[in-house]
Amino acid sequence: MVRSLAALSVLLVPLAGPGSARAAETLPLAEAVASLPSAVESRDGYDRSAFRHWTRGDDLTDGCNTRNEVLLAEAIEPPEVGEGCRLTGGRWWSYYDSQWVTSASDLDIDHMVPLAEAWDSGAFAWSSARREAYANDQGSEVSLVAVSARSNRSKADQDPAEWLPPTGDVHCRYVVEWVGTKLRWGLSADTRELAALNEEAAGCTGWSVTYEPAA
Repeated sequence: MVRSLAALSVLLVPLAGPGSARAAETLPLAEAVASLPSAVESRDGYDRSAFRHWTRGDDLTDGCNTRNEVLLAEAIEPPEVGEGCRLTGGRWWSYYDSQWVTSASDLDIDHMVPLAEAWDSGAFAWSSARREAYANDQGSEVSLVAVSARSNRSKADQDPAEWLPPTGDVHCRYVVEWVGTKLRWGLSADTRELAALNEEAAGCTGWSVTYEPAA
């Protein structure tokens, strides 16, 4: 399955993991934005190490960690997998900046909602196990996305009020994925973020968000 192509669809469709019991919900994008709880954000106490990653991945038999499993899933042309899950060759499409990438080392695995932003939006109250699950979430196709290192580092920990992909025609997709991730994990949004999301949603006619709440 090529996740980077599947995610081009209008709907944000997650993968149902083993034991998943919570039904997926679909909302028009504007309604999905309205469903986000509004809250003041605070970064007090944040430490990136509170989100343990990358772990062994979903497939405990393949010898790959979460990062490499995402790279394998999103490769347009699959890389060769060597000892210790070392990846050589392959080809990926970085949708943030519309760039082809031909080396795994030139890619970052972006947390759609960055770890610091997740902390600000409610993850500060989570258990360490839930933060680890968030940081390695492969239960949705868009929680983690392989993009060029340059574009990911440009984004850093900014929300859509501060940063959107430089490729303008992917803004609707990006906002759908952002909102879906926040709804999946029950995260809030602050006033500026909600204003930016509503502004983008107004121009994204026909787009919907389908998300499955994380267990």
